[in-house]
Amino acid sequence: MKALKLKKRDLSAYLEALRKYGTVYGPVRKGDKFVYDALDDLDRLDLRMLRTIVPVKKFLVPPKFNVFSFDDKSYRSELDDVKPSVIFGVHPCEIHGILILDKLFTERFPDPYYVERRKRTAILGLSCVPDDKCFARSTNTHFVESGFDLAFNDLGDEYLVWVGSSLGDDLIRYRLDLFDENIKQSDLDHYVKWRRWRDSQYRLEMDMTGMPDIMELSHDSPAWKRLGEKCLSCGACSMVCPTCTCYNIADRMNPAVFEGFRERSWDSCMFKEFALVAGGHNFRKDRGDRVRLWYTHKLKAFVTEFGKPACVGCGRCIDTCVVDINVKTVVCELRGSTAVAFHGERK
Repeated sequence: MKALKLKKRDLSAYLEALRKYGTVYGPVRKGDKFVYDALDDLDRLDLRMLRTIVPVKKFLVPPKFNVFSFDDKSYRSELDDVKPSVIFGVHPCEIHGILILDKLFTERFPDPYYVERRKRTAILGLSCVPDDKCFARSTNTHFVESGFDLAFNDLGDEYLVWVGSSLGDDLIRYRLDLFDENIKQSDLDHYVKWRRWRDSQYRLEMDMTGMPDIMELSHDSPAWKRLGEKCLSCGACSMVCPTCTCYNIADRMNPAVFEGFRERSWDSCMFKEFALVAGGHNFRKDRGDRVRLWYTHKLKAFVTEFGKPACVGCGRCIDTCVVDINVKTVVCELRGSTAVAFHGERK
């Protein structure tokens, strides 16, 4: 992996050049939150963003899209409509989320719709400093060594830019004149010093040791009933989580002319209807069972299968759930910690 330097004042000029590759997206302010949006005006780019409302997965697995259209004679795949794009400002924990999506959608049973979007989407990472909701150091996702094409590390007046792929190397060449390939020892020392400082800024720490075993032994814990009584089953946790992948399929058609399309959309195992089957039986009609399933996947099942949790410590669940059910409060509940759990009550 090679590294280069880019002056901060040249960032806009470089992003402007990347329009030759595809649509450039980045974090912009929306009220008191942030979203990834097309940067038609680069002045909208807001580098103060720490987390967007919806993660970068929306570009790789859109919330709703057409799989194919059909009539009485043929069908047409929608893969040809996928356009190249550049996503700038993706933080390390989110890149880990993409790596998890890669495992789920490209390895055993490749999803052609994900694969095509992933291939045509350039990921440009950006370093960040945590707030009181970030716990990426606890999930070991506070730094990243793969999953990106370029990674920009803020070192004051310039960025140390890591090239992570052959596509990244090609993207550098859109404005190679803006980059300095002369990396000195002082630059690397500065980078290491910054990493140590950034790691010291984490205010939220969670002990994830043995969580798969704790989840296994807590299957019948009364904690799940208490959590279920508070849960609204709104599915917001699934929508904002970088690693949730549940989806639904529906055929939309006009019988009069026998034509239509197949639609794929995000779904959530937190919805009561998710486990409803023919005959009216529901495998998880109880909200506590659905909460347990969600956290079992994040903190146990994925670890058993892939060796790491399906939680990247981004803090979106903490920021989003209005009844304070999130990784922090669930871990504290299962560990019996004396931490603030629900609505300010102490457990």
